[in-house]
Amino acid sequence: MSGLTPIHWKKFDKFLIFIGCKLKRQKGDHRIYWRKGLKRPIIIPRDKSLPIFIILNNLKLLDLSTEEYLDILKKI
Repeated sequence: MSGLTPIHWKKFDKFLIFIGCKLKRQKGDHRIYWRKGLKRPIIIPRDKSLPIFIILNNLKLLDLSTEEYLDILKKI
């Protein structure tokens, strides 16, 4: 889990779009994303900083490792 830090929701939004997720809808302060092949949607709150546990849960849904996530963040 080294290298993981809370990030702003807009940065995580850019990450999701970069890997092919699309914003389907927004309900209150939660944004719902979808990508073909996912078992359930990715849901992120519009908080100033997303806690690490939300990032990890979503990475598990996306079937991405922490290292892959950090590499992609460096690219965007």
